[in-house]
Amino acid sequence: MTINDLWFLADRAAQSAEKAYHHLIEDYGEPLEFTRTKTVDRLRFRTLAERISRSGAPYGSHTIVYRPTGKLLLVRHEGVDMWVLPGGQLDGEESFYDAARRELAEEAGIDVTYDGLATLTRVEVTYENYRTWGVIPVFAARANTVEPDVCDPDGEISRARWFSELPDDTRDREDLLAWRAHAF
Repeated sequence: MTINDLWFLADRAAQSAEKAYHHLIEDYGEPLEFTRTKTVDRLRFRTLAERISRSGAPYGSHTIVYRPTGKLLLVRHEGVDMWVLPGGQLDGEESFYDAARRELAEEAGIDVTYDGLATLTRVEVTYENYRTWGVIPVFAARANTVEPDVCDPDGEISRARWFSELPDDTRDREDLLAWRAHAF
């Protein structure tokens, strides 16, 4: 793909994101919404735009797992060296919901009851004059079990833990705190 083809890829990705956004709102109602902007290099832009073209999402689907006490489950992602929500890319024609459930099982092994869509983040991706966007759906789920069991086939997740106070090195920390304030 030449750099001039990036415009077409970005446009295709934005169309896929628009479709995914509307399907999620139609299926789950209106969650808390956030917007983030990522400025990336050409290679990363292409990678993210290709992912968005396939599913509408640059980073897959995730789950906020909570306990009635307000504690949240986070997993340690060694690749980014941060605490993150369990989640990841969709496999093939998998739905966002199915991907979130599968990733949670792999990364934390917690039995949950899903409540629906908690947050929906619009990620605007830019490289020089090229722009596109994608969605990050995050589902909410109440924990039925509390002992995590990490079985990550990718080896990226080293542990899972419950937190009353989120660590400073939590990815999307402010979004999680906003959701928790809204939910509890």
